[in-house]
Amino acid sequence: MQTEKMIRIVLADDQPFIRKGLRYILDIQKDMQVVGEASTGEEAVDIALRNVPDLVLMDIRMPGGTGIMATKSIVEALPDTKVVLLTTFDVEQYVFDGIRAGASGYLLKDTETDELLSGIRAMYRGATLFNSSTAKRALDQILTSGMEEPDSPGKDRLLGALTERETEVLQLLAYGKRNHEISAILCISEGTAKTHIHHIMQKLGAQDRTQAVVTAIRMKLVK
Repeated sequence: MQTEKMIRIVLADDQPFIRKGLRYILDIQKDMQVVGEASTGEEAVDIALRNVPDLVLMDIRMPGGTGIMATKSIVEALPDTKVVLLTTFDVEQYVFDGIRAGASGYLLKDTETDELLSGIRAMYRGATLFNSSTAKRALDQILTSGMEEPDSPGKDRLLGALTERETEVLQLLAYGKRNHEISAILCISEGTAKTHIHHIMQKLGAQDRTQAVVTAIRMKLVK
């Protein structure tokens, strides 16, 4: 019988009881496995590089390098690994910094267990998740108020490389739309939507749709 691929996860938090609780919850899931734990930012990078997980649940405030710094290092070294910021503090600046560092999501530690688990599965499949009202507001500001990287020398080149339809699809990806929703909105088949997404990822040099959206936000390719 075909077994479901396990989502391999690293936990990074300086509080042992937080790691212990998360590990218990994640390890009893049939499709998840905790492959490492870290209590500092530097340790998180080291353990991620040694284990190459699918996803890292990253606390922001840790000794030995912040979670934001560790996120940037991990995403640069392991582009296929998703990093999700998991924090007690619902602070807009953390969201801005997290997106710039390449985080795929931002979850509060008081998130309901079912929402945490469904969020992990969604991000593993390539979705982005910013589930607090503060995070959504910050993400909306990024999309609407021009908080792009100060220098985006490749912006014009990338915009020129994308077709008008691909730009429309990229915009919908940034809004968190799934393939079937994109196909319905643009009146195209789901297969065609997938093809556009594939071409977008190639042109942006992205490993997945999450990276494509993060690049689009950083360079203000979407509104």
